[in-house]
Amino acid sequence: MNPEVLILMGSDSDLPVMEECSKVLQEFGIGFEMHVSSAHRSPARTGDLARTAAARGIKAIIAGAGMAAHLAGVVAAETVLPVIAVPLPGGALNGLDALYAMVQMPGGIPVATMAIGKAGAKNAGLFAVQMLALGNQDLAGRFAAYKQGMADDVAEKDAALQQRLKG
Repeated sequence: MNPEVLILMGSDSDLPVMEECSKVLQEFGIGFEMHVSSAHRSPARTGDLARTAAARGIKAIIAGAGMAAHLAGVVAAETVLPVIAVPLPGGALNGLDALYAMVQMPGGIPVATMAIGKAGAKNAGLFAVQMLALGNQDLAGRFAAYKQGMADDVAEKDAALQQRLKG
């Protein structure tokens, strides 16, 4: 399976959160690369991964970082591919500093930013699926089925609640 999504994280300690992206991509059968590469500690490596991504068949990049959170912005500056940022919890502000750093990118360097932590990482994976589904009818159908499954789950839970209330 050729990788279509590049997942980057600034530290291996970010893996428990960023694995949520890979779980989603695996569920939809989307190939990915996953690397540890820091905007601050390995800037040349990070720039190279971003600059060469499109030539490797990558169509979207997910970057997770905490605290100063420059990874997604550095990557976005080095590629024309869409970049999705995942702010990671931690530090004195428990991820708010990362969130602010990611959503306040200067005009001309767009970065789509998700929620802090595992929910954000899961949504980053799903957002990548949505983007890839624009050019893939089969994937679009599977994504629509995924969303319908969520709606069905809610309807089942509501029916159970209504039965309990009548009880």
